This record gives sequence, structure tokens and C-alpha cells, in this order.
Amino acid sequence: MSILITNIKQLLQVHDSNVTLVKGNDMKTLPVLENAYLYVEHDTIIEYGEMKYCDGLEAETVIDATGKIVLPSWCDSHTHMVYAGDRTSEFVDRINGLSYAEIANRGGGILNSAKLLQDTSEEDLYEQSINRMEELIKMGTGAFEIKTGYGLTVDAELKMLRVIKRIKQESLAKIAPTLLAAHAIPESYRAKKDKYIKLITEQLIPKAAKLNIAYYIDVFCEEGYFDINDTEAILKAGLKHKLIPKIHVNQFNILGGVALGVKHNALSVDHLEELNEDDIKALKNSDTIPVALPGCSYFLSIPYTPARQLIDAGLPIAIATDYNPGSAPSGNMNFIVSAACVKLKMTPEEAINAATINGAYAMGISNLYGSITRGKKANLIITKPLNHYSEIPYAFAHNPVEQVIINGQLKDINNPEENFRI
Repeated sequence: MSILITNIKQLLQVHDSNVTLVKGNDMKTLPVLENAYLYVEHDTIIEYGEMKYCDGLEAETVIDATGKIVLPSWCDSHTHMVYAGDRTSEFVDRINGLSYAEIANRGGGILNSAKLLQDTSEEDLYEQSINRMEELIKMGTGAFEIKTGYGLTVDAELKMLRVIKRIKQESLAKIAPTLLAAHAIPESYRAKKDKYIKLITEQLIPKAAKLNIAYYIDVFCEEGYFDINDTEAILKAGLKHKLIPKIHVNQFNILGGVALGVKHNALSVDHLEELNEDDIKALKNSDTIPVALPGCSYFLSIPYTPARQLIDAGLPIAIATDYNPGSAPSGNMNFIVSAACVKLKMTPEEAINAATINGAYAMGISNLYGSITRGKKANLIITKPLNHYSEIPYAFAHNPVEQVIINGQLKDINNPEENFRI
């Protein structure tokens, strides 16, 4: 299949040579080609340029994008979208004044989701999860990291991995699976956390590794969950099985998890609502990318990641949804790009860089995703008519997406019968 998009008002994130990460001041620059065309064959970007050089190109499908913007699909590098049911009752509890910690201490939070997931069949869990993903593809996301972590037993975590594997095989989206081996401590292990960590390191991780599904190992490094020593033990166990670290750090407290992540060459350190100079120092001269999750801060009414401090220190940053039923029940990356501008004080250029090329980097896939570059995968957003790309974050409650191309396939997002599965 070949697709030619013509008369593009603005073609964003254009790089003639492959770029896999944007840092510091460079994040303020978003390469744009005005009045452009883009040519796709099968699942690959083949050619692009100014419209005056488009003569002679033919394709099976031609799209007139007059007045519209084309950009790489969003790359959401932090999600928990494989879950069962919802936690609407806890939403009401928070409105009535209970904190995240108080809800968790009453058996809510992650423990609530774990109980629901354990009681849900694998087939039902798959259908719930892939339906969520298909909704988000329509909103412009073409690549997703998906974590386990709502199992809290070996069998339930492996069930989640199998569901993620099936989604990876059957969805048109690019999927990066993560084993969130240590998300919370089950009630039955509250007084014997060391035994639960032993269960993770000696049973869960080896059994998960044999399935050959997960790319990454993750830990929720936080007070009341897993401390620095716990986190290091789990990361080391994952590394023995070639699982690359990604860590939840500094959501509520600074425990030293950022430096620990850098020490073990973590691909990303995620959350960072709390941050200090030691964290900045640790991240400099590393390959670890900070990931901000503004949807979580919005929903929980907690501080936002100090993105300006990170960028002004010359560091890269990615933004992601943290899509999950408890603290960020939205996977809409258009909102996340807007929240990055409004709440993290990032410019539209910085936010779009953070949601495309840097998001891809935080998933380990930026060699093939996240920019308009010859030879990269054709995961694209075609917007509704817009005057300028800044309208994407400006109109925060509106969906700017008119069409998507995912894995080289043009999809009608307004057709309820449209299928986003291979």
C-alpha cells in the first residue's frame, strides 16, 4: 500500500538524518516544513519535501491535507492500561477529602485493582485493555509502553504479561512491555516485605523472563512501598535476565531513586514531582531520560514535575500519560501535551518534542519512531484544519486529530466499525 499526503500546511518533526533524542535548549526547536508532501510505502516513510517537488509521485491513496498539520504519532512511554474494572468510588473518596495514601491504607488503590484483576479472566482482561488502546489510537497515539503491576501474585503478573504479548501481536500500535514487578506490597505480605521481595526476585522475575515478553523491569520506589535497598535488589534481579531498568521515583518523596536509576543505566526515571539538585547532577552525563506525568499531578492535585529546571539544566524530558485506573484515568496524549505547556511551563515545541521523539526514546524505539525521517515507521497524525501547531496544546479540551496512519495504514477514526488490529 502507498499513501501520498499533499498540501500539508505544516509537516512537523522533520529530520533529514535520524535523531533519537532532543535535550535542553534544542527542545525549543521543532523542525517544520511548510506546504509539504509526505509519501509512505507499506509501513515506512519513503519521501517528503516541499510541494513544488511533488510532481510525478503517484500512490494508491492520495490525501489532500490543505490547511492541516501532519506530525509523528504520540509515543506514550508510561502506561498501566492493562487493568480490570475501574476505581470510580476512590475518585469520590478523594473529592471527600481522603488522600492517596489514606485510600491505599484502607485496602484501596493498587490493592483494589489487584483484586479485580486476579478475579478477571485473561480473555476479559485482554478485551478491556485492547478496547482502551483502540480508543487512544484514534486520539493519535501510535506507540505505548505497557506495564504489569496490578497482579501482585506470580500467576496474575504472568497473566498480565500474556495479555500484553497478545496486544503486541494483534494491535497495529507499537508496544513496549514492562514488568512492574514491585508495584505495591500485598496485604498478606505487609509484615514480611522481605519475603515478598524474595518472591519477586526468585520466582516472578525468572518465570517472567522465560516468557520472553518484557523488555524492562520497573519498581515503585516510594515510602510505604519499596525503599532504595528493595529497589536495587529487584533491579539487579531483572538485570540478570537482561531486563533494562525503568523506575517510578520521586512521586511523593525523594529517596535517592534517581541516582540509583542512573547507576544501573535505567532507560528512564518517571514521575519526579519532587526533585532536588542531587537528582539533576545524577542525570547529567547519563543516558537516562526523565519522564513527567502531568495527568497524574492533575488528577491527584499533587505538584507537577519541574520541567523547566530539567530542560534549563540541559537535560531531555519526555511526557507520558501514566494511564491507570487510580491516579491517571486518561490516556489522551493531546491533553498531556497541553498540560505540559500550561502546568509544566513548556513551550509547544518542547511539549511536542517530549511527546514524540523523546517519548520514543523513553521506550527504546526512537531509532524507528518519533520523527518524520526517511526509513522510519509511518505512524502519523493528520489534524483537522489548524492555523498553527500551537493550537494543539492551546485548545486543551478539543481533539485535534482527523485521521491517523498507523503501521502504514490509513484509518477512519470516526467509523465505529474501524479495526486497529492486525
